[in-house]
Amino acid sequence: MNVKTDGKANGNGSLEGAVVAVAGAGGPAGRATLLRLAEAGATVVGSDADAARLAEAVDAARYAHGGATVTGDTVDLLDLEATRAWAARTEKDFGRIDGMVHLVGGWRGSATFAETDLADWELLEKLLIRTVQHTSLAFEAPLQRSDRGRYLLISAAGASKPTAGNAAYAASKAAAEAWTLALADSFRKAGGEDGPRTAAAILVVKALVHDAMRAERPNAKFAGFTDVKELAEAIAGVWDRPAPEVNGQRLWLSPKP
Repeated sequence: MNVKTDGKANGNGSLEGAVVAVAGAGGPAGRATLLRLAEAGATVVGSDADAARLAEAVDAARYAHGGATVTGDTVDLLDLEATRAWAARTEKDFGRIDGMVHLVGGWRGSATFAETDLADWELLEKLLIRTVQHTSLAFEAPLQRSDRGRYLLISAAGASKPTAGNAAYAASKAAAEAWTLALADSFRKAGGEDGPRTAAAILVVKALVHDAMRAERPNAKFAGFTDVKELAEAIAGVWDRPAPEVNGQRLWLSPKP
């Protein structure tokens, strides 16, 4: 693993008092991330398309960390103006935004390349690319106003080594990575000779696993998978590292393919 997740916060990297938005907060990875960021002292603002699932995730984080500020906002991230309004509302309500963690996911695949259904591409383009475009455009300026801004994309190793049955998924992830690296270049240019103050980075996993998956498949090995709690720890750990060190980087949580 190439991601440092232990040790004390480096310089302005502390999450105490930070405000972090989490897109896709209602899923297993989102729940783990809300919990970990709240534990680290951040104010956490989650969004999800599923209001009930989001409410459960927010309540769980609040219950686990009494006194933590964890809120939820049902946002259509396929609507750029709605996403911009969410970013503006968050900055107005809490005074700053120090992070955007993109956890919106989805998967479609086929048995062979020839059987690829382009309807899968149409869905994944929305879930995995359009939501990255909208959140990055909406949150770029607020993150640059922060002294510790981070935009984090969670990606998959398959983007670097597509398989025949995963053409739509791998291509979507690769496009999302390219978009995030372009955001990182924007942060680099804004920093000038002093280097970027704000960072965009990609955390790469083979796949994710959580307790419910293990319970459903008790004999499965899940070899090379990253537990959602480990992912959440790595997400929090990005703030331990200076922006120039992580900006524009792929941070691998699994072996490189």
